[in-house]
Amino acid sequence: MNWPATGAVSREWTPAPEGLATTSRRARRRIPASYQAAVVPSIADHVIELPSDLAADLDEATRLLTSFDAGGAGEVAPFAAILLRSESAASSHIENLTSSARALAEATIGAGDRTNALSILANVRTMQAAMELAGDLDEASILAMHRALMTGQSRVRPGQWRQEQVWIGGSGVHPGDADFVAPVAEAVPALMSDLVAFLLRDDVPPLALAALAHAQFETIHPFADGNGRTGRALLHASLVNTGVIHRVTVPISAGLLVTKARYFDALTSYRDGDAEPILRCVADAARAGVVVGESLVGRLREIRAGWGARVQARTDSVVWRIADVLLRQPVVTARLVTNELDVSAPTAQSALARLVDAGVLLESTGWKRNRVYRAPEVLDALDGYAETLGRRSR
Repeated sequence: MNWPATGAVSREWTPAPEGLATTSRRARRRIPASYQAAVVPSIADHVIELPSDLAADLDEATRLLTSFDAGGAGEVAPFAAILLRSESAASSHIENLTSSARALAEATIGAGDRTNALSILANVRTMQAAMELAGDLDEASILAMHRALMTGQSRVRPGQWRQEQVWIGGSGVHPGDADFVAPVAEAVPALMSDLVAFLLRDDVPPLALAALAHAQFETIHPFADGNGRTGRALLHASLVNTGVIHRVTVPISAGLLVTKARYFDALTSYRDGDAEPILRCVADAARAGVVVGESLVGRLREIRAGWGARVQARTDSVVWRIADVLLRQPVVTARLVTNELDVSAPTAQSALARLVDAGVLLESTGWKRNRVYRAPEVLDALDGYAETLGRRSR
């Protein structure tokens, strides 16, 4: 499939003083005086002609996404939060950020303080922002996604286009031997304006639009950090904007994680002027994401049904309302239950105790006050899901 290739321009290179501080004299002498930065072509008005087999491939994947979002044979909406978190974790895993389901669930309620879990939780906020802002995709909404991801990070300016040169691979001191050198910072605002114009096109199949926009975003690399996670959130936002999905975050990053090397190779091919690999990669990732998403939802349904067989309570009991909360937030406290379900503290404590007695919950702290309760079956299901993705990726 014909696509405009990325060019290059030579620029002088002056190393940052902080980079030189830890560099030997011999290494300093080898630092090149110039480098080749990418010249990224505009795509807003590029004529797109998909081969018939590729168009059919994308159409099939799109139908699967829409069906999964609609719930298929059952109702998916109650699992939207856990799917959002799982997709965020998979997107973070692509960047080699991993965390146990328990650590992530604890970080969600402020019961833990683990660096990776907190970083992944920031990606959850990014995905949530992408879903909420998708109705009005523009530069401001993309900046807001990045701000949700990077707020609190001292090394970057959250929600601002970069003002420095960035690159992928090679030395951390200079871009001379990098795998890819992004365009110069001065080019970013115009390129992002062009990308937003492309996202608003209605003559491109929705999944193709999302995949191409994602690849263009990663080529522009508009931020100092967080480009991969923000770019995958943008992919989801595009699918919401075009109406492919409405309610749930389909685990497309989970599908990309399964074939991570192919995904990175496809981005390279895109920059070389061949967009077909990234289109097929995203279509395959969408199909794989639906499969793993359905598997995860199916397992959670089984767990919930098992609780129904073990717990004796009236159908209108708070116990069942807590059980439903546990499917999306498998670590809870009495305060969380009280606030979220609008019940008294004694009622929350009594219902939690019944779930502990039934083996649905385990108390994590051993304290008499400020207890934290976890649902081990749900956490095991989420860890099993993540382990399967990691194993397939390897």
